[in-house]
Amino acid sequence: MTVAETAARDLYPLGEAPPLGVVPAKMHAYAVREDRFGDPLHGFQREVVPVPEIGDDDVLVYVMAAGVNYNNVWAALGVPVNVIKARQKRGEPEDFHVGGSDGAGIVYKVGRNVTNVKVGDEIVLHCGHWDPHCPVVKSGEDPMYSPTFGTWGYETNYGSFAQFARVRWFQCMPKPAHLTWEEAAAGTLVGATAYRMLLGWGEHKIREDDVVLVWGAAGGLGSMAIQICRAKGAIPIAVVSNTDKIAYCESLGAKGCINRRDFDHWGMLPHWKDNIGYATWLKGVRAFGGALWEALGEKRNPRIVFEHPGETTIPTSVFVCDTGGMVVICAGTTGFNATVDLRYLWMRQKRLQGSHFANADQANGFNDLVREGKIDPCLARTFAFDEIPVAHQLMYENRHPHGNMAILVGALETGTGRSAEAPTELAVVGLSGEEVTPEEAGRLRGTESAGGESLPEVEMPLPIEIDDTKTVADLMARVLISVEPHDTLQEAAELMIRYNIRAVTVMERGQVIGVLSQTDLVLARQGRSQQNALKMSVRSTMSLGVVTCSPDTPLVEAISRMTARRIHRLVVVDDKDGRTYPVGMLSMTDVVRSMLSEVKEG
Repeated sequence: MTVAETAARDLYPLGEAPPLGVVPAKMHAYAVREDRFGDPLHGFQREVVPVPEIGDDDVLVYVMAAGVNYNNVWAALGVPVNVIKARQKRGEPEDFHVGGSDGAGIVYKVGRNVTNVKVGDEIVLHCGHWDPHCPVVKSGEDPMYSPTFGTWGYETNYGSFAQFARVRWFQCMPKPAHLTWEEAAAGTLVGATAYRMLLGWGEHKIREDDVVLVWGAAGGLGSMAIQICRAKGAIPIAVVSNTDKIAYCESLGAKGCINRRDFDHWGMLPHWKDNIGYATWLKGVRAFGGALWEALGEKRNPRIVFEHPGETTIPTSVFVCDTGGMVVICAGTTGFNATVDLRYLWMRQKRLQGSHFANADQANGFNDLVREGKIDPCLARTFAFDEIPVAHQLMYENRHPHGNMAILVGALETGTGRSAEAPTELAVVGLSGEEVTPEEAGRLRGTESAGGESLPEVEMPLPIEIDDTKTVADLMARVLISVEPHDTLQEAAELMIRYNIRAVTVMERGQVIGVLSQTDLVLARQGRSQQNALKMSVRSTMSLGVVTCSPDTPLVEAISRMTARRIHRLVVVDDKDGRTYPVGMLSMTDVVRSMLSEVKEG
């Protein structure tokens, strides 16, 4: 063999596995670098990087397939954390990030302290990463509370988006033999997270016959939560965004489903002094409670509420949760500033519990359920290795399929890796994978008392009468200045200055998808040079989603919508030819200006 041939084997083509136990010097990987921070489509690029060295507690894994999670959308964006700079502050030299927090593969090398796996073992990986020698861990405390805890493939480098991944020994679990490589790689992060939420909190671990309300039930987290409830004898009630998902959730084990688009009381609680706004919210949340009872088939409130939307749903979750029950939350996909009416929390002694991923025992507990055939990974779509940027861009734009996604790495085609029959046949109804956006449903259904009979009778002030006949049309600005998601912050800032406005709407395909305000521009500047901040895209900084009203909406109702959500403006929309079009904007500045004008005239 020539010197050139020997050097060439330092890097193996994708899909050509080195001889078992032979570790090349370099590997193919999809990496993120600081100068590419931005949309995942451009942030991720294929590179050749060194294969990492391993320590005494580490395992080097030849990756066959990887899972896709939102944390590497954040890694590509560089927000909310610059993961490269954070690691460099800890003394790590690499100026790149190889992500991937779910994976399945084959052990190729082990450190000298590793005894649970050996070279050649087929394994799946969980993303819980910590220092096993940390005093907190050695004391027997939950490793999740260790200051060394981090998410592998996000807060640590050398995740599963490469030919080789570096993990700790306790991250390695036996691969379910009846699953393909891509199926095995898809669901551990969300599954172990759901397992801890439902079974990790002492007296509030789910029990047989417990009613469990599951938000986002057709997604990755929700689909795992439903199946864990079914496996443990609990009764899951699914919340979905359209009726197309009902059959899917029921096939996973949901007793019934609620379509959240049948209600419009979402968002932060109205201020308790806002009598009209609070009374409207109370009617909506009680109607939701009535729909819950209807889906369940009896008048029982959920002992456990499985939360992750956060800002828009926490008020409802706390309200409908049973006396002595628990709302457990692991994320804030709709926002982080959740509000709670404390009267319902303390008077009924409810628990609001934060939960983050899982420890090794809990991750293995989830994996055991998969190996026993009690959990389907709910794999919705498998991507090729070179589609890693596309998969994350779809997730970033919320256009990804429901369920879980996987990436082929060492496996070049789907359907490989299965070595046994499934212990149990799970008949799961598939989803099309296309995001369906149905028309908004009608007004709230049910009576004011629905869903509220078992809740505390909190004394509420009587609604006040406001003698104000004004509508939004009387005050709104009828000019709507907009930008597109791919525009830069500099272009948006110049528009605000030119037209002397404090915010612009973000339009995509003729629809308003968000708002970019001066506050958003200021926040984008933090931790960045002014030049880099102005180059960022509008999509990476805007406040996603908008709250709307129509021109004939009573002004008092519009004000309640703004105060309830702690926002300063509403987008005014009108119907034309069966479609909804933005026609203007109403801001708190418009309201204050009108008030001052009335005082002067008086």
